[in-house]
Amino acid sequence: MAASAGPVLSREEVDRALARLGAERDAVESALLSLQDHSGLRLLDGAALSGRTQERWSVAGQGLPMLWALFDRYSEALASARAVRARKARPGGPELAELSELLTGDAVTVPGGAPDGAQLLGAPARLVERVSLDGLMTRMNSWYATVLEVVSAADAVWTALPARIDLLLAELRRVQTLAGSLGVHPGGHPLGDDLVGLETDLNALRAEVRSDPLALWRPARVPAQRGTVPDGGALATPSGVVDTERFDRAGRALDGVRLELENLLRLRDDAEERLQGVGELLQRADVTLAEARRARGEVLAKIAATEVPAVPGPASALRERIVVALELRQNGQWYRLAPLLDALEDAAAKELARARQSLTEVTQPLAFRAELRGRLDAYKAMAARLRVAEDPEVVERYEKARWLLWSAPCDLRAAAGAVARFQQSLRPAQGEAAQASAGGEPVDGQAAQGQGLGG
Repeated sequence: MAASAGPVLSREEVDRALARLGAERDAVESALLSLQDHSGLRLLDGAALSGRTQERWSVAGQGLPMLWALFDRYSEALASARAVRARKARPGGPELAELSELLTGDAVTVPGGAPDGAQLLGAPARLVERVSLDGLMTRMNSWYATVLEVVSAADAVWTALPARIDLLLAELRRVQTLAGSLGVHPGGHPLGDDLVGLETDLNALRAEVRSDPLALWRPARVPAQRGTVPDGGALATPSGVVDTERFDRAGRALDGVRLELENLLRLRDDAEERLQGVGELLQRADVTLAEARRARGEVLAKIAATEVPAVPGPASALRERIVVALELRQNGQWYRLAPLLDALEDAAAKELARARQSLTEVTQPLAFRAELRGRLDAYKAMAARLRVAEDPEVVERYEKARWLLWSAPCDLRAAAGAVARFQQSLRPAQGEAAQASAGGEPVDGQAAQGQGLGG
């Protein structure tokens, strides 16, 4: 054997190298056996691949046979080195030189090429190469990383998505059944079209997952770094995440459709009660308008020189829309009934508010007359407390105001003026009462009770 190109190892260095290389050989064998039994490898071997996965597996699929071939060459070279070391307990110079060549020199013949196909531009292709055991380990690591990257990524996608897609498709079929029961069909309602689109998208995604799983894999690091470990031993599993954005987006869209359909389902259960509620609101509005019309006649008869607003008629157009809503409910067209019923409830509430506002406006003169009557009674009681109930001017002004307020039709403007003048006639007495109170003379409010001002 030719002499080693590098330094000759000592006996201790030889033993340490043999121990290290033996441990690495055992680790590689264990990794290869695990890879051979990997579920992703079995799936890739039996799948009809396409796209990115087909492209990657066309290279990586050659890796496992190549790895075993390289491993055999590694094991044979290591066995040869161990045989040389076993010749003598204390090997001499020739044995150490031979061992140094076997352990550190380019003493192993392997097939040429690497999994990434990298070589110098213009350089001739090499069918075989001579490498060291460390170089052979590096080459096995490279092939292992290439195979494991594809196998693990495909297995991760196949584990994460197909079952979830099937569950979502089953949920989609349940939602489609619900939609049909509510009269929501493709071409007749946007929700029906959305369900068809979701089914198409999910079936396309399932087909892509089966044939091209790597299209849905997002590696965490660049391929050249994936799987390496600092000590150059057996490789770790490549890291990355499954791209579930399309699946998640379909799930969110299906949830949105289901929520809208469940709203229609609740509408179907509550439609009769809600329509009855609309009818009750309109009935209350009619009663209020009838009361407003009666009050308007009373105002016109009892209040003079007053412009009384007209009372609006019933909302006939709203009742026609209720008839349409009843027909939609009868025909089960819930998706059309939903916006109409919301609008009817809002319009009925506004109609009742409009009737109440009309009643308030119509009865305003009567309310003002009642207020003036109350004020007049209060001023009458004040006159009694101030002991001016018998004063001729006070009596005259009271009688004038009272006659105006209780006459029909009542002139509110004149009555308001008369009440104000009656109040003014009490002001001198109020001033005297204030002075008397300040001087310590009590005002006997009991003496005037039951006197004057029309009894």
